[in-house]
Amino acid sequence: MNRGPTRLRLLAALPFPLVLAAHTTLFVRWGDRLPDPLATHFSAGGGGRADGWTGATAYALIASGLLVALGAGWTLLVRRGALWGAWATAGFTGALLLLVLGDNLDAVDAATVTSPPAHLLVAGAAAGVAGLLGLALTRLVPPEPAVPPGPGAVQALPLGATEVAGWSRGAGSRAMASVGAVTGTAGLALFVAGPWPVALVLLVSGLLVLLLAGVRVSVDRRGLTVRPTLAPWPRIRVPLDRVEGASVRDVDPLADFGGWGYRVRAHTTGVVLRSGEALVVRKDGGQEFAVTVPDAATAAALLTALVERRGHGKV
Repeated sequence: MNRGPTRLRLLAALPFPLVLAAHTTLFVRWGDRLPDPLATHFSAGGGGRADGWTGATAYALIASGLLVALGAGWTLLVRRGALWGAWATAGFTGALLLLVLGDNLDAVDAATVTSPPAHLLVAGAAAGVAGLLGLALTRLVPPEPAVPPGPGAVQALPLGATEVAGWSRGAGSRAMASVGAVTGTAGLALFVAGPWPVALVLLVSGLLVLLLAGVRVSVDRRGLTVRPTLAPWPRIRVPLDRVEGASVRDVDPLADFGGWGYRVRAHTTGVVLRSGEALVVRKDGGQEFAVTVPDAATAAALLTALVERRGHGKV
């Protein structure tokens, strides 16, 4: 049994409960030394003087929810080569949250609290150290094996010599959409009542996850195209002259690719948003590209027909 994906997810999740425990411990221990509300937003052009405040209870809930959302997102989408990113994110976010508590410590009035701009450098340094630790922990995760070949060859779709045909279907991931929505919402909330750098990271991350949570898959005489449902870019295109064959394969995101989203394995790349059937395109050079999409058999049959017709010089 391959325990690599499970170990990877555990290591990606690990820094977030550690940061949450440290932040909660200090918040409780310093509870009687913190003002209520707390200064949580600081002016970038006014020497770091507070210009936004949040009630102590609301602050604790927002900070905890932020760490839980980030941890869930990284656990769901991480791959081996990006484990350092999970640790760097936890280090940066955790450092900012702890620095906010330190800024407010023993303040009589939250309106007088300041947060030096240098705190961003401190948070960046914490992210760097945590990222290096995550990079070192990557050694504990076995290299990702190639996706095993499987049955699923299809017959070519009957296609006349001059007949034009195209196929297009949408595919999406509810899990990714939920993570993106939660992360983006947390970012919007923190823009009002929290450190704006963290808010910006969350908002951008949430929008990116939402953007990649749904794709449109198309097959026509140009080959295979995969693009986000909500935007024309970024897109992945496999030109027809690079396609050697197409098949259908059942895919388990965790077991076969180690997670959801855009995945890279040995000899295989893929856009994996759900379990079930996937269109698998074999490219020249032996590389494969897989995308999970309903009615993959029709797409594979059409690609096979187009490849065969190209071989006869009729495309």
